[in-house]
Amino acid sequence: MAPTAPPFFLFLAVLFYLYWAAAEYRTLRLSVLLFANCFFLARFGLWYLVLIPAAGSLDFAAGLALERLKTLLLRRVILAGSVALNLGLLLTARYAGAPASGGDLSVWRLALPLGLSFYAFQALTYTIDVYRREIKAESSLLSHLAAVSLLPTPLAGPISRVGDLLPQLARTPQLSQEQAGRGFFLICLGLVKKLIVADYLADNLVNRVFDLPGLYSGFETAFAIAGYAFQLYYDFSGYTDIALGVALLFGLKLPINFDLPYASLNLPEFWRRWHISFSQWLRDYLYFSLPGLRSKQKLFTYANLVITFLLGGLWHGATWNFAIWGLLHGMGLAITRAWQTWRGQRPQGGNVWLKAACGIATFHFVCLTWVFFRAADLDGANAVLGRVFSFTFAAGNLNGGILLVMALAVAGHFIPYRWLERPADVFVRAPFYAQAAAMLAVVIALQFLTGKGAAPFVYSRF
Repeated sequence: MAPTAPPFFLFLAVLFYLYWAAAEYRTLRLSVLLFANCFFLARFGLWYLVLIPAAGSLDFAAGLALERLKTLLLRRVILAGSVALNLGLLLTARYAGAPASGGDLSVWRLALPLGLSFYAFQALTYTIDVYRREIKAESSLLSHLAAVSLLPTPLAGPISRVGDLLPQLARTPQLSQEQAGRGFFLICLGLVKKLIVADYLADNLVNRVFDLPGLYSGFETAFAIAGYAFQLYYDFSGYTDIALGVALLFGLKLPINFDLPYASLNLPEFWRRWHISFSQWLRDYLYFSLPGLRSKQKLFTYANLVITFLLGGLWHGATWNFAIWGLLHGMGLAITRAWQTWRGQRPQGGNVWLKAACGIATFHFVCLTWVFFRAADLDGANAVLGRVFSFTFAAGNLNGGILLVMALAVAGHFIPYRWLERPADVFVRAPFYAQAAAMLAVVIALQFLTGKGAAPFVYSRF
């Protein structure tokens, strides 16, 4: 049940009224939410009705044990068990269906179509935070299960800290007109991003060039790489907007995941703006856990950056492409940090042309690495890069529709937030029934315009 399809919004409407009818009764409200979470996951496979509650219950028990035990060794053993459980669940869901030696294991692939990465990372925030005594263990299994499986985050995030969700679920929710209006607005914005921009660029430019790069000039191939950068941004940020909007309709707030990433002036800034919940997870739960950070030798700091992003790349898939993508970003971050350390902190301001040059260089580096992220394999990545560096020029395949959507994509990415706030405020001030009617009209219009429907979200396969 994709969050772009009409059945999802019908399901959401029913859930909305059930949830708020039970809002004053905590157990009933959380039961409705948990049932909805399970129903959403069951649409992808009945296995999730067993896997998610079972894994969540074990993590809940681990949290209680970590809260009460004082022996460091026992606490470490329990934490290791939770890490092994969630990473094992992730690896099983992702790789159990991979054919080996010609064997046909497609049944497993059908049974476990979701990679469960976002669930696993979100669940681990709970046990690790309890182990570090940064939060208290949750005493309600119902609350814990509702938090770790909160729809639609298991599909493609954002990665919420369970410790931030639990207090929100504990208190009686309130829904103001402004909150509901912003929720509807974000959902509509996410649908437009996905269906009008991301899917159009994918179908009419990116997929064609990456599938058959030999048919396109170097200029067209480079244009398609930039197109993929914006396709991925609008696809993933569109999903995030829908998830944030859905959460607001239930009185919950999820973390933001994007903040104009292609406006970054360097690579560390890019990772503070791109997939923010994931980069923060890598920083807080992986990078800070690696040995050597307290050493006086700066080499450990830079080496751990490379290791962190290499593992972050392999999280997307155990292939050379993702390993190279993560390694390039890790090395880029390490080199940038070393340069910043050597040069010292610079005052704000500076030469506008130097800033522009830094921004352009950062964007081109990110686009270069996206080639390895997007290509089917290493040979495909080499073929695409080979066409770019052939330095051939032709633009016959770049029609008016592609140029228009690409221009809208670039402008939409760099539009100041204050400009977006104006239509959002108009929408928020409209009557509730008008907001709902406008949202329904957008959904129907987008389904009509896109014809064949939406492609799967890119990050749903991770």
